[in-house]
Amino acid sequence: MPTKGPLLVITAHPGDFVWRAGGAIALATQSGQRAVIACLSFGERGESASLWREGHSLDEVKAVRREEGEKAAGALGAEVVFFDAGDYPLVETPELTRSLVDLYRSLHPSVVLTHAPNDPYNIDHPVAGQIALRTRILAQAAGVPGDGEVIGAPPVFCFEPHQPEVCDFRPDVLLDITPVWELKLSAMRSLGAQGHLVEYYSDLSRRRGVQAKRNSGPNLGLPVDAYAEAYQRVYPQVTSELD
Repeated sequence: MPTKGPLLVITAHPGDFVWRAGGAIALATQSGQRAVIACLSFGERGESASLWREGHSLDEVKAVRREEGEKAAGALGAEVVFFDAGDYPLVETPELTRSLVDLYRSLHPSVVLTHAPNDPYNIDHPVAGQIALRTRILAQAAGVPGDGEVIGAPPVFCFEPHQPEVCDFRPDVLLDITPVWELKLSAMRSLGAQGHLVEYYSDLSRRRGVQAKRNSGPNLGLPVDAYAEAYQRVYPQVTSELD
């Protein structure tokens, strides 16, 4: 039986939760933890260039990206909910806010993953991260209407943007995803509309794995061919022991 509450991932587009947090999601589900992905759009305008070049309509692009996202989530053992909130630009509406507050209160997540605050290459990513943080705060407030009981204070981790060196992203958490690497790779290969990114994120996972080994010391026992994902904490860690 799971010993932790659900993992909640709030992401702008279908690819984002796979490229940047697929390992974390797979680790959670493999341990028996429930993982729910709130995908705010289908990435239909900004991240589906190959489908537009093939002559697909907007509805067809959305349908393809939904199918890819569902297949990728299934490979990771997760659930995915699509909100169809618009893409390029992603728009925060009262309806979306209310829906996410209700989702927080229905799940009571133990951990939240979302986008980092800066990304000059994609206007939707920071917006999705801001929405995730704002709705977390609203879900904590007893005076904010919504279904379910108010939540506590789940830690929030920002996953790595595509070009971290120009996004002010400095990792302070390296997550070893070696045991679930094949699951993440399978999920990445589900994203045919963005298939050109599989090699890039495979290389990135290897580089982060090298860094994880370098920073773990000999006792963690990471394998030679380690894979990892990088994250930033939003709120301070609360602990009774430094380790």
